[in-house]
Amino acid sequence: MAILLKSPDQIEKLRAAGRLVAETYEELRPHVKPGVSTGELDSIAEKFIRGHGAMPIYKGYGAISNRGRLVRPAFPATICVAINDVICHGIPSTHQILEDGDIIGIDIGVIYRGWVGDSCVTFAVGQPDEKAERLLAATKHSLELGIAAAQPGGRIGDIGAAIQKYAEGEGYGVVREYGGHGVGRSLHEDPFVTHVGKVGTGPEIRSGMVFTIEPMLNEGTADTRLGEDGWKVSTADGKRSAQFEHTLAITDSGPVILTTM
Repeated sequence: MAILLKSPDQIEKLRAAGRLVAETYEELRPHVKPGVSTGELDSIAEKFIRGHGAMPIYKGYGAISNRGRLVRPAFPATICVAINDVICHGIPSTHQILEDGDIIGIDIGVIYRGWVGDSCVTFAVGQPDEKAERLLAATKHSLELGIAAAQPGGRIGDIGAAIQKYAEGEGYGVVREYGGHGVGRSLHEDPFVTHVGKVGTGPEIRSGMVFTIEPMLNEGTADTRLGEDGWKVSTADGKRSAQFEHTLAITDSGPVILTTM
């Protein structure tokens, strides 16, 4: 599949979708606290998104069949949640209650007027311990380094190289199997954006490209394990993981973040 370049007008439409994602996080933020269920967070997000004329893009996404047999059901919720050792794609539940000291990644995707917004934020619940605070800070800084490396004329591998050098230098495992992706009218377009790599490798970064960068850092091994539901991905060693994600557009003067207020 070819990498689809977006016009300035299309980027503005993607920016509107990204802004709605950012606004949804602000709607959720006061509810991310001990005693609240992830199912309740999901309901709040869905109501807010639909109330602003958009659709939750994850809901109903990604069913897999093989020879007529359903291998993995469609994702059933508006948000993905990732508590503590969960890396990504956890399914919200009214039975899953946040506890003091948890960390929770919340991934939100919307389709607004035909264009996609996609982002992830990891929140601390109540009072996190010092190791959790350090993990969150390092993951957020990894995203910032990745964005800074996404310069026109560079290569996609430059992004992963910047993230990997910093994160592994801080003692974290960087998840390999899951990465960033192009965004447009579809949730997943080319290119795939790895969070490990070598400078000067991969597709050229060009003005008009729109893609996510979403590093996932683990306190221990980078290895992952897939849950029985076919969606939830956790760390192989049970240690905690964090993720931050933005969608960005590449312009002649550099990257511009679309998933902000």
